[in-house]
Amino acid sequence: MVRIKSMKFKVVIIYDPEYDGYVVDVPELAGCMSQGKTIDEALTNIKDAIKGWLHVEEKHGRAVIRETGEVFLGEVTV
Repeated sequence: MVRIKSMKFKVVIIYDPEYDGYVVDVPELAGCMSQGKTIDEALTNIKDAIKGWLHVEEKHGRAVIRETGEVFLGEVTV
């Protein structure tokens, strides 16, 4: 398994009323998502998903390239 030393990833957490819980996406890791009925559960699950995502990338010899740019998250009403 990949050893992660304090790697930080930005996550986007969205409440999904159909699921009646939270969906978490890691924009930096294409396709890395998870969910949970509470925010705490969703965050615990996304940590496992990130570890699995990184493990698969390492297993297939693909380097994980960290983007260093700023990410701004906002909201716009039209």
